[in-house]
Formats: sequence, C-alpha cells, structure tokens
Amino acid sequence: MKKALLYFALGTVVSFLINYFFTETKSVGLEIYYALSFGIAWGLAYYLDNGDFKLVQKMSFSLLAMIALVIAGVLIFNLELAIPSVLKFSMVFVAYYFIASFRSGRSQRK
Repeated sequence: MKKALLYFALGTVVSFLINYFFTETKSVGLEIYYALSFGIAWGLAYYLDNGDFKLVQKMSFSLLAMIALVIAGVLIFNLELAIPSVLKFSMVFVAYYFIASFRSGRSQRK
C-alpha cells in the first residue's frame, strides 16, 4: 500500500510539473485535476497488480475510479473538461498493464 501511495504521489507531481512547465497552462486547478487523474491511475494500477485481485475486480475498481473522476470533474469544472481526465486515466492504466505483462512474459522465458 505504501508503494502504491508513492506511485500516486510521484505520478501526480511529475505529471503536474511536466504540464505546468512544458505546456500552455490555462488553469492551475485544471492541471492539478489532470495530474491527480494521472497519479490515481498509476497508484491504483500498482495496487491492483497482484494475485489477490481477479480481472473482474481490477476492471471494476478502474471503472469506479473513472466514474469518480468524471463526477468530480463535472462538479468542479464541466463535462467537457472532465472527459480528458478519464482518457488520461485509462491510457495510464492500460500502459501499466501492458508494461507489466511484457515484463512478466520476459521473466517466464528465462
């Protein structure tokens, strides 16, 4: 759990800093929201990456996280600005499992 929180924190901070310094920032609050979606995806993916969770549970948790992101985004901003957070979340979540499956496949070949 501690490592998942570390992934969340590092993912959030790194995402925010990259977006803040290398893109044209429209709103700092919006950048923080997008960075949180990035960090939540890394932290949740790492947390769920063990044998204790079945695939259905992993997908359910990720769906619930995306719903929560959309609800928070709609309440704070609007639906048009909330949708990119789900895209960022799902992209990171899928990328994490793609990398993890690649590493798992390489370790099984040895």
